[in-house]
Amino acid sequence: VTEDMIRKRSEHNEGIISTLEELSLHQQDIERIEWLDKWCRDLKILYLQSNLIPKIENISRLKKLEYLNLALNNIEKIENLQGCESLKKLDLTVNFVIQLTDIESLRELYNLEQLFLTGNPCTQYEGYKDYVIATLPQLKKLDGIDIERSERIIALQQLAEIRGDILRQQKIQQFKREREREEELAKLEGKSKQTKGSDWYTHAEKGVVITELGSDEEDEKIGQEGNKDDDEEEDKKFWEEATAYTPESRIAVHEHMKKTRERDEKKDEKPAKEPRKLFNEQGDALNVNQAKVDFSFIEDVENQSWLLDVAIFRHMDTSLCDVDVQTRYVRVTIKGKILQLALPEEVCPDSSSAKRSQTTGHLLISMPKAHPVIMPKNKTPMSGKPEPTDKAEKSSSRIQKLEVDPSLQKCVQLDNIVREKSCKAPLGTTIHSKIEERANSENFVDDPDVPPLM
Repeated sequence: VTEDMIRKRSEHNEGIISTLEELSLHQQDIERIEWLDKWCRDLKILYLQSNLIPKIENISRLKKLEYLNLALNNIEKIENLQGCESLKKLDLTVNFVIQLTDIESLRELYNLEQLFLTGNPCTQYEGYKDYVIATLPQLKKLDGIDIERSERIIALQQLAEIRGDILRQQKIQQFKREREREEELAKLEGKSKQTKGSDWYTHAEKGVVITELGSDEEDEKIGQEGNKDDDEEEDKKFWEEATAYTPESRIAVHEHMKKTRERDEKKDEKPAKEPRKLFNEQGDALNVNQAKVDFSFIEDVENQSWLLDVAIFRHMDTSLCDVDVQTRYVRVTIKGKILQLALPEEVCPDSSSAKRSQTTGHLLISMPKAHPVIMPKNKTPMSGKPEPTDKAEKSSSRIQKLEVDPSLQKCVQLDNIVREKSCKAPLGTTIHSKIEERANSENFVDDPDVPPLM
């Protein structure tokens, strides 16, 4: 049990372990209970099932503990629970408890209402149930079954006789357990020796010895094939072998499964990729698009600079992007992936700028040229004709002739409009026709005081 393990399992309490009330540490390959009585004094529910715990310890200080689950472990003795005064439910399903008389240490737990001992050797004793319900009068359920009042009265009447039978059966079971432990240990030691010898014989038979092979590749290939066959044969033999259900066998199964899991993970591991090259042997930058993003790279002739537009995701945080502009290349790192472009000419890194659009999220990098070329303000015409220099030529070049439909030339002869032959006045002079004066009226009076009409 480690502090990091407890904090990871206390996410519902915001990672605070001092005020933790419920903790689940099942299937963590725990071999010893420790630190819980110091770090988590307020625990009320504790799950420790499916581990390799051989002994109940370091729990007596948990005064608020109400439910303790130690199912599927290697516990052989019920002990060190006298201090858990608030304990209401104790689950010891599928363990290796032999001494049933150990439950007498639970008499002081007045709040204990449920006890589970299913799957333990002690449940096979004759008079098991009567002894338990008579020894622990506070119990309401045993192995999930309600205890009747009549059953408890009968059990109390026969407690002395039943306890003697339980003690006799315990001694027999303990003797049997000691013999099984010795057999299992001897068997495991012999198997380890046999495995070493058989492995060497198998490898030598298949020619894995380096001195008998010609190349290292053949050694590795033959060794892999031999190991694969040996592993499959070993797994088949292990699972087909009949063994007694003991703590040692459970540990052996756990170690075998762990070894198999590590072997499978090693097979599934992909070979490490070689680091992507960003420069060639001459030191020139290479074009790399590891980020696999769309981009456009254009030249801004008017401002004498190069523009790189990178289509970054709109909702990506800007802190996940990094821009590095050098004289001959530009590099954009997006979430650890690199986009690098080699520049066709040198740029000024100090004068470069990077801006990001707030609407599209695109990243625009502007890189001024280090050696700009001065261009004329007037752009050259698209046609191949030279631009006229004289003002008269420029004005004449702007004149556009009016195109007339040839079919209309018969009606209106614009080119044949000439002056009448009878008119002999020179060109440029105005011809005035004579105007006849009108006769005065009868009542006309010529008054000299009246000024003449202009």
